[in-house]
Amino acid sequence: MTATFSPAYRLDSANVTLVVEVIAEAPTVRYWGPKLPDDLAPGELSALAARAEANASPAVEAPLSLTPQAGQGFPGRPGLAAHRGGLNWASYARLTDVEQSANRLVFTSWDEAHGIELVHELRLLGDVLAATTALINRSAEPLQVDHLAAPVIPLPGFVREIIGFEGRWSGEFQLQRHELSMGTWLRENRRGRTSHDAFPGLLATERDANETRGLAYGFHLGWSGNHRLSVETLADGRRSVAMEALYLPGEIALAPGVGLETPTIYTTVSDAGLGAVSRQFHAYLRARYEHRRLRAKPRPVHYNSWEAVYFDHDTAKLMALAERAAAVGVERFVLDDGWFGSRRSDRAGLGDWQVSPAVYPEGLAPLIDKVRVLGMEFGLWVEPEMVNPDSDLFRAHPEWVLGTPPAPQIPFRHQLVLDFGRAEVRERMYRDVAALLQEYPIAYLKWDMNRDLSQPGGADGRGGATAHVEGLYAVLDQLRAEFPAVEIESCASGGGRADFGVLARTDRVWTSDSNDALDRLSIQRGFSHFLPAELMGAHVGPMRCHITGRQLSMPLRVATALFGHMGIEADLGELDAQETVDLAAGVALHKAHRDLIHTGALHRIDAAEGVNAFAIVAEDGSEALVSYTMVEEQRGYFAEPLRLAGLDPAADYELSVVWPPRLKAAWPLKDGGRFRGAALMQAGFQPPRLHPGTALILHLKR
Repeated sequence: MTATFSPAYRLDSANVTLVVEVIAEAPTVRYWGPKLPDDLAPGELSALAARAEANASPAVEAPLSLTPQAGQGFPGRPGLAAHRGGLNWASYARLTDVEQSANRLVFTSWDEAHGIELVHELRLLGDVLAATTALINRSAEPLQVDHLAAPVIPLPGFVREIIGFEGRWSGEFQLQRHELSMGTWLRENRRGRTSHDAFPGLLATERDANETRGLAYGFHLGWSGNHRLSVETLADGRRSVAMEALYLPGEIALAPGVGLETPTIYTTVSDAGLGAVSRQFHAYLRARYEHRRLRAKPRPVHYNSWEAVYFDHDTAKLMALAERAAAVGVERFVLDDGWFGSRRSDRAGLGDWQVSPAVYPEGLAPLIDKVRVLGMEFGLWVEPEMVNPDSDLFRAHPEWVLGTPPAPQIPFRHQLVLDFGRAEVRERMYRDVAALLQEYPIAYLKWDMNRDLSQPGGADGRGGATAHVEGLYAVLDQLRAEFPAVEIESCASGGGRADFGVLARTDRVWTSDSNDALDRLSIQRGFSHFLPAELMGAHVGPMRCHITGRQLSMPLRVATALFGHMGIEADLGELDAQETVDLAAGVALHKAHRDLIHTGALHRIDAAEGVNAFAIVAEDGSEALVSYTMVEEQRGYFAEPLRLAGLDPAADYELSVVWPPRLKAAWPLKDGGRFRGAALMQAGFQPPRLHPGTALILHLKR
């Protein structure tokens, strides 16, 4: 007997609507877009979308369902590729059950002939749709899975452009715009982490959409490993976005009764431009249960020891740095690489997570006691997924590393990757890290991952990349459960592991290894499309950036770091008196406005070429901070007027300059004034003439 279902199912939030229609016994997204009227019948959408039969085409189009299947005759890339020894490949699962609640839809489909079950779960969390696909092997025979996409989301035909993300080490989160055409836009990542060059997110817009206007979609895969993102345009004009974990050959084999669930795809949409899409993602993350700890107390200002001492650890110098850090307002002191085992360089010691008696003969207690007496929390750097061949752990367990013998290991930072798919590796790394947390009052772990999974072969010879990520998640989950007060940073040579999946288990992303303030402006702008300021590690580096060699002023370095989870990563003993005063003033300014920065709505501003500008506006519009940085010299005598965004148009705002501490430019507005929100947003204000590399921060109060 064939089950009877409603022709369509609908979910709504304040700003978006999802309509899923049952077409040819398959759940298919009919509409995903800005909010529709509550009384609009879904049948209207079906009628408006009806198409005549095209020449030399099927009389009935195969549905672009949540999982397009080969057995449906779908002409594009299927959402599922699975088989049993080359057979049972043309799946055709038909809808058998639907569950609906206020913000959740679950569609269950069954393919009796091929022994598979598909379950699609779609949840509307605020204005963000979170969706997964589960595949269950209901046969008595094993099922080989080559790929399985999260629910496939169609795009309207008038979406013409894709904004993807590219980058490199020390240059992450760079945007690249593409015009859509027939065929497939494809990004694949095989580095074993989200990577510096293939962040698992994309934006899709109608032509000429910008920060404040136009239809824009955002899509993100919450997964910290290999992935595949695609936007497919068929010859019949249908477009869709598919995202999935990328499986290595033979990596996924389901035994009878065993299931596989995809990572979650997160998507949101707005007709108010890219800025609204970002704010909707930010609101979702800020409301997540996993991030309740970020709302429990102010995000502490960091001091990280790396660029001050590197591997040259000396307790007396570190204590002196701690004193200087406390004096400028730091609230958390982080001891970076070099404190353990034989770790006097990057060539040895990884894997031996015991405090080095040669460097710290009394353990870490004296340094930690000093830090805490100074009123700061203590944090520690670790890299548990990695091992140096020159380490006690590797000598004892060379079989614990990922590899593809007989091929030699690719040299990469003098280290190899431990196989977190092995239970004994997970147990050992959990035990070693837990021992440190039990012995010392550690408030924060900087969890690093400094190399790719270049040859991710597991113990059984199969691909081990997916199992490694799942094993990492298991260890992080165990640590969070056992030590709930400890915050963890996701660092991977900078922003190489930044996604909603790892951020369900961590509290911060080290955005980039580059502390060059001008490079950081574009890195942080790209980051902000999906992730909010309180998750963005942003540090004041040394005057001469160790990566770019560029020398930048303290006011510029402060202005760039101030708008994230602020920190300092420089030798404080090398600062002159004026730099020390400016740094302390910058930390104080951050603290004064920290609540606004970490809870306010971000409005990136489409400013003139060579200018980076944005505003952080309080939810009720009562105040705002505006950042304006002249990156390159302006072409004319005067910069273009800057139009603000996000203000209350009917309110009057008092404007004041809060940074830099010494504004040298001649500027009629520098003494403040009172201005209507509408005037500031529609006419804008005339910025002062600034040298390149100069940042200006304004405070507006209603």
